[in-house]
Amino acid sequence: MSIMGVLGGFIVSAISALGYAGVAGLMAIESACIPLPSEIIMPFAGYLASIGKMDLFWAATAGALGCNIGSTIAYAVGFYGGRPAVERWGRYVLFGHRELLLAERFFGHMGGITVLIGRLLPVVRTFIALPAGLARMPMLRFQVYTFVGSWPWCFGLAYAGYRLGEAWNTNPRLHAIMQRMDVAVAVLLAVGVVWYVRRLREARRARR
Repeated sequence: MSIMGVLGGFIVSAISALGYAGVAGLMAIESACIPLPSEIIMPFAGYLASIGKMDLFWAATAGALGCNIGSTIAYAVGFYGGRPAVERWGRYVLFGHRELLLAERFFGHMGGITVLIGRLLPVVRTFIALPAGLARMPMLRFQVYTFVGSWPWCFGLAYAGYRLGEAWNTNPRLHAIMQRMDVAVAVLLAVGVVWYVRRLREARRARR
């Protein structure tokens, strides 16, 4: 079975079994700084919408609510644990001292609107809740900005999956393209593992 098939099968199985709660749960994991990319979760939710298993609007809404749940956990780490907690545990999700300083500087210049903008940016959206917690951003504003910024992201990815699902059985070239993508995904995963291990080693050396 292909790499994308295994990963996609897991996500589709989770969403098929739990429905909108599955979408919300998977997106909560991603937003809690655990590397489970929304770029895979939401398109599969959109695919299920294309075959009538879900509604596109509610799939995006469930994804955005999941972002709020996971982001609240990350926010709490920053709010209650402070810099020591973020610096100690952040390195395990590739959020080290350098990334923390950059996020704090960006947050200091832009204020709370950083959360809204950050939710629309790849990678940044996963970690933006940490500096928001450190800055003790008001909870209500944090929740509103997180949802408003997350919903378009979730809908856009779900819509892409919806259109892909519609074309799957009518465009034979699509199957060949997806097979080529398997090779690219395998290479990216290998590079990602090497990079992750290297970053962990660098973080350990820096703490000595």
